[in-house]
Amino acid sequence: MQQDPSSDRVVKRVVVAGGGTAGWVTATALARHLGRLIDVTLIESEEISTVGVGESTVPTFKSFHDLMGIKEDQFMAAAQATFKLGIEFRNWGRVGDRYIHPFGTIGTRVSWMAEFHHFWLHAKSRGFGGELGEYCLEWVAGEANRMSVNAAPNMGYAYHVDATRYARFLRAIAEPAGVKRIEGKIRNVDLHPESGFIDALTLESGERVEGDLFVDCTGFRSLLLGQALGVEFEDWGRWITTNSAVAVQSRSSNPPQPYTGAYAHEAGWRWKIPLQHREGNGIVFCNEFMSDDEARAKLLAEIDGEPTIEPWLLRFKTGMRVKSWFRNCVGLGLAGGFIEPLESTSIHLMMAAVTRLIQDFPFNGCNEALIDHFNEKSRLEFESIRDFIILHYHVTERDDSAFWRRCRTMDIPDSLKERLDLWREDARAFKLEDELFRVDSWTSVLLGQRLAPLGYHRLAEMMPDAELRGHLDRMRSEISKIAAKMPTHPDFIRSYCPAEAF
Repeated sequence: MQQDPSSDRVVKRVVVAGGGTAGWVTATALARHLGRLIDVTLIESEEISTVGVGESTVPTFKSFHDLMGIKEDQFMAAAQATFKLGIEFRNWGRVGDRYIHPFGTIGTRVSWMAEFHHFWLHAKSRGFGGELGEYCLEWVAGEANRMSVNAAPNMGYAYHVDATRYARFLRAIAEPAGVKRIEGKIRNVDLHPESGFIDALTLESGERVEGDLFVDCTGFRSLLLGQALGVEFEDWGRWITTNSAVAVQSRSSNPPQPYTGAYAHEAGWRWKIPLQHREGNGIVFCNEFMSDDEARAKLLAEIDGEPTIEPWLLRFKTGMRVKSWFRNCVGLGLAGGFIEPLESTSIHLMMAAVTRLIQDFPFNGCNEALIDHFNEKSRLEFESIRDFIILHYHVTERDDSAFWRRCRTMDIPDSLKERLDLWREDARAFKLEDELFRVDSWTSVLLGQRLAPLGYHRLAEMMPDAELRGHLDRMRSEISKIAAKMPTHPDFIRSYCPAEAF
């Protein structure tokens, strides 16, 4: 007779269903941090390909690696990685526009009462102050194609990585740490007849892999959480209408820039991700306004280097499972939800979720209070990132296509309406606890997409013009000097983390 895996059942055996970046990030983190307290088994099939387009990351990727004790130069060499100081946006506010969303801090805060950008806005109203990005080292260095991890304390950066090589790198860490890998396809998810908990996964070979906690890393299929347990998908397509992508890899035609390219077009946008050995390219679009063939042709016409493989098509839905954790199953990566590739948040969401899982690990059983706590935090994070992505599409002056006209006029979530109203009135921006995007991120995108506020915090008026001008000039000068001493991005990679193919 089968044992009922009730909420007070001790959790020892963890089964990770699926490999790729999500599976190996999860397995490696669990093994590294929980060690002998648990047993970790990962099931994957070499016959099942991974999505492999999430090659751009955000700065929390570095923080996660620091927690994991992963050496930066070794990881970068293995994953053919380059540095990322931000994202270059073209054609978003208007056709011909360009701005950078940098990953660093913008300016030095003058007062606890108001963010730096209020003082900059006051300076602009008085006829001086320059560009906002000039007060951000990452912006200045990125524009000059320079990079160094030792240039300044708390340098804000992320990476461009080869996702396939990265998963291979993690596997080489995870297996010696005790993770057991099983090759095979999952044929059936075996549920307990009374509780509905997952008892085991049966493979096509007939092997039955039992566990106490199951982590679904099966991608968009969501084989465990979605299909077997029936957790519904909450579709956000009414706000983020892009639903397709064509991706291709190409030879590098120029030295790698330390930022991702995000170039808007009439029905979506195109990405450019420079690695050490190649470039990752893709076009994201809404198939109501652009056909697959049109997207493929546009992508191939606009990439810089020669394609090295045939382009492939992806369909996706932006949204999340209504519960990230249900019964004894946690959905991570695409199995739990997906927010389209803009701003490169997929790997972050995966790493944040596995970090929460480690913090909230159900050693003494999958009780509802713990599960609800985990799900609440997951939803808040997903929704805050969702709003930031919607911002890019909605706050625009483009009216050159039906796609952009719909984005401009569509209804938006109340949570984003609140943020936009606060900004329009007097440039208020905020970051709640555990949110990914900082005030500087919101400010960069809002100003970059031409949403000029009507006012700003009047505290800035208390500083005399001469004093404010001197303060801003010194700040820009210091940043410029630091950036000028940095090596070029390609030279720094060659000296710090060269891959064999570079």
